[in-house]
Amino acid sequence: MPAVDPQITASELLRIFHRDEPYLFLGAAFTTVAILAAAFSFLRRKVDSLSIYFALFAFLYGQRLWIQAGLLGVLVPHSALFERLRSGFDFLVPIPAFLFFDAAGLLHRRGKIAGYVLGVVLGSLAIATFAFGPSPSYHRINNVVVIAALLLLVMQSLWNRDRSRDFVVIRRGLIIFVAFALWDNVAGPLGLTSKIEPFGFAAFLAALGYVAARRTMERDQQLNAIQKELEVARRIQLSILPAEFPRSENFCVAARYVPMTSVAGDFFDFIVADDKQAGLLIADVSGHGVPAALIASMVKLAATSQRAQAADPSSFLAGMNSALLGNTQNQFVTAAYVHLDSEARELRYSAAGHPPMLLLRQGNVREIEENGLMLAAFDFAKYSNAAYGLEPGDRLLLYTDGILEATDASGKFFGKDSLSNLLRQTSGLTPSEVADRIIASVGQWAVSQDDDLTVLVCDYVGTGE
Repeated sequence: MPAVDPQITASELLRIFHRDEPYLFLGAAFTTVAILAAAFSFLRRKVDSLSIYFALFAFLYGQRLWIQAGLLGVLVPHSALFERLRSGFDFLVPIPAFLFFDAAGLLHRRGKIAGYVLGVVLGSLAIATFAFGPSPSYHRINNVVVIAALLLLVMQSLWNRDRSRDFVVIRRGLIIFVAFALWDNVAGPLGLTSKIEPFGFAAFLAALGYVAARRTMERDQQLNAIQKELEVARRIQLSILPAEFPRSENFCVAARYVPMTSVAGDFFDFIVADDKQAGLLIADVSGHGVPAALIASMVKLAATSQRAQAADPSSFLAGMNSALLGNTQNQFVTAAYVHLDSEARELRYSAAGHPPMLLLRQGNVREIEENGLMLAAFDFAKYSNAAYGLEPGDRLLLYTDGILEATDASGKFFGKDSLSNLLRQTSGLTPSEVADRIIASVGQWAVSQDDDLTVLVCDYVGTGE
């Protein structure tokens, strides 16, 4: 504990304490409020500028009351560092206040400009004080700037036509604070002793705290409402995806769909599904989130409207392109569609700007690619078919680019080679197990999921010959 000046008697020390007692209490109260506001923001794990600026403003003001208290001046040995700190705090306190007003949307263009000018001037005064020591001229500049800023705030609040509850509360607290602060700033140059500003600040801080707390709660309520709506949207989107591929003598199909967010732009469908035929569609809408999910619903409708063309992939995709054109708000869709015919022992494949399908046959992986232009972008887009014979034991893999573009800590893509090797290594597993293994491998590879992930695995059993 620092030594007390021996010339200060106990009664004088007690008198100084009683004189400073209300300001020490207010300083402790303001600091406590600041810590609680900062802790609340930290526990919510959300960056809330209102809470941060409010906490910083209250903390700096509370610490200034303590540092400038006469009791502390008696207890702490005099030093250049302490005097610079004591004086420099004066210039820092108003800065977070104007940042709070700006974040709360209470400053118009001129008010913002004035606030930034104030921040530069006061920040410069604080730096000069910390570097070269206190100067009476610095405080005169500070008094003029603060008085002008406070008057500007009051005039702007009076001229503002905003009659919202938040603005009315802040304006009342501001007028009380400004009246007390102006008196203190005017009283000093007039040679009068006055220190009533902290009591006005208490009223102002209460107004700011009310607004910050109310807006935080309001944002949380809005966020909860959005999350509930997203959950409903997620369930709706899942409902447009097909159930399991029906039991078939010739085909065994498994699908996995892992959206990056609650809703996504990936889509798959079984256009036809019986013992003789399988029509498998996979699509990927550009972008993410709700807009992509809405367009994915449109892809579902466009695909359903083309069921009559299910046996001809090129015509199927051309019809989808016509249905989507002009309806996707400049977002595009990549897609791949394969039609399998067990009677003809043939697969026909076509794609629109989509990654190639992989065919695993007798331990070898082959890329099947027949790409036209992406869907919903060009009215002149044309598509063609690639036809291949089917052999019992063939395994087909359709996927979206989120699988290939998953990146590890070094920025390396998962890539086609890794996917082909994984398909080859899992040849003894069922389609469902292979789909799970692909999703798990990508999850282990990637630092984070930055895109939607969808895979379709289809085995041609060939027992219904």
